[in-house]
Amino acid sequence: MRGERVRLVGGLLLLAACESTFLPLRGKIEVGRDPMVVFVGGDSPAGGDLYALSTAGGRAIPITFSTVGEMRPALSPDGGEVAFLRAGSLSDSTPASVWVLNLLNGAERQVELPERAGPPQQVGWTDGGRSLVMRAGGQLYRAEAPPAKGTARPVAGAERAAAESALAVMLGKPAFARALPCANAEDLCVVGDTGSPALFARGAREPARWGDDSVAYLEGDRLVVRPLGAGRARWVEWSAVPARPRQPSVFAGATAEPR
Repeated sequence: MRGERVRLVGGLLLLAACESTFLPLRGKIEVGRDPMVVFVGGDSPAGGDLYALSTAGGRAIPITFSTVGEMRPALSPDGGEVAFLRAGSLSDSTPASVWVLNLLNGAERQVELPERAGPPQQVGWTDGGRSLVMRAGGQLYRAEAPPAKGTARPVAGAERAAAESALAVMLGKPAFARALPCANAEDLCVVGDTGSPALFARGAREPARWGDDSVAYLEGDRLVVRPLGAGRARWVEWSAVPARPRQPSVFAGATAEPR
């Protein structure tokens, strides 16, 4: 009886450890409903780990624990998955592959690029989350989102504008502009379909769409949210933030249409 009890307790502890490792958001953020931010943190030259944070603020929660770096996360439109790039080794900071992490069950799937494609540089979602767009070696590729399998194909000329939009930080609903670094790379600008970039925020970097009427960006190690129209910027109160937070991606929540 004692041996059976020990095995039972050990099994429960193992189960709890597995849930803690593979489902780190359980009981903290309701995946697919609660608005959240996913970003990269850590000092590793080969990228870092991915972290999640409620848009209301609080503790940053690590969601990847691999021995190589992850970077450039992109939350799916329904908030249930995050696509990202993964480095090839601890010593090499060059992204080597594209992955999708299911935040509900912890499953990871690699998205295959053609052999002739160069290193992936960026990934985004399109077709309402049914497809992924990737920039690799200066070219654009499209693939069906997991669990579909198959190698990504080059984006045709007629699809290029939509694919570029999937990788851009589009602002407003309907979108009327996009956020991007200014020419000096130290400030944040917005630019419409026509016209020159206009200054949006000084000392700002790494913009992310924050719902339909706001944009988030990093100012040092602070996450700032600023409305597109009238109103004041605010800072998200976060804690347990890793070194060098960067590359945020936002899910606006189930009650709003996300990016």
